[in-house]
Amino acid sequence: MKILRLIIILLILINADNCTISYIPKIGVYDEALVVEGMITDQPGINSIRISKSQPIWKKLYPKPITGCKVSISDDLGKTYNLKETATLGVYVTDQASFQGVAGRIYTLHIRTTYEPVNLSYESLPMKMIPVPPIDSMYYEKMTIPQSSPTIEGCNIYLNTHDPTNNCRFYRWEYSETWEFHIILDFPNKVCWITNNPSEILIKNSSLLTENDIKKQPVLSITNPVDRLSVKYSVLVNQFSLNEDEYIYWERLKNTIDQTGGLYDMIPAAIPNNLFCLEEPNKKVLGYFSVSAVSSKRLFIKDKFAGPNTQYSKCLNDTVFTTRPDTVTYLGTIIKVLSDRVPPGIIYTNDRGCVDCTTRGSNIKPVFWDSGK
Repeated sequence: MKILRLIIILLILINADNCTISYIPKIGVYDEALVVEGMITDQPGINSIRISKSQPIWKKLYPKPITGCKVSISDDLGKTYNLKETATLGVYVTDQASFQGVAGRIYTLHIRTTYEPVNLSYESLPMKMIPVPPIDSMYYEKMTIPQSSPTIEGCNIYLNTHDPTNNCRFYRWEYSETWEFHIILDFPNKVCWITNNPSEILIKNSSLLTENDIKKQPVLSITNPVDRLSVKYSVLVNQFSLNEDEYIYWERLKNTIDQTGGLYDMIPAAIPNNLFCLEEPNKKVLGYFSVSAVSSKRLFIKDKFAGPNTQYSKCLNDTVFTTRPDTVTYLGTIIKVLSDRVPPGIIYTNDRGCVDCTTRGSNIKPVFWDSGK
């Protein structure tokens, strides 16, 4: 879950060591805060809510999962949907057969805890699911990596979107990138794929624009193309609708992560949220209950980019296939016996990645891979 990862990164940054002498203020009783991370969308499938309690920053601990909670979601039509606790501690999910968010509906999250000395009830503010327009187009532009010699090319990826209805004025994007790569030596497990899901915060406010028309919105910049762009690359972008309050939440979270480090910077407790405790309204709650419609688009890149692929260049000298292992005294350990070769031999290498791409990725082709040219 991305909000939780961002909160963890934020806590680590706040407590990061530096060259100055650390100042640790005297603190009395530490007041734990409920941490809620969750989103419901209009897409089919399971929606998840993760519930935990915060830990003191100076302990450098992950938030502790809270089990045994009663969790439900209600809508403005009077319907209530109960969530089920999963085997993953602190994670509660909707029933995909009975629940799917609908654009235009208003949803409220309800939580009843069982871990505190006195069981407490928490709620979110009612959140309207705002319709989201489709992503009109995605494209890339090549660029030269600065100070690269010989010349190495990467690319910048952009999207265009617009909403003629003006229902959606605040946007957020997430992306997942996948690329195919090949090891250069002819051994089994030669072709693999890597998928990466960054936690970057990408948001845009179009309310100040004359028209609700977003052009050339940056998604990501590929400045480390080896070996991302060597064979075939794909990026899937999800576009989320936000209301103004949630946009402010993401904006402040982004600013805090970007700026944290000084004594007077914002701390996580200063980031707004939409959750509160019914019995104790002043009790602090961290996180946000997000309600978003989603539209998605995938871009494939299969092009020639300038620059050598040096990912496996060392393998040419560090790997050998031989039927006479007694003659190899300068390399590492036995990796694999190739019994399907005639005559059978042995691979010696200093790096298993030279002969087995699954050390970095998966040799199972993604189901969507052949849909891109």
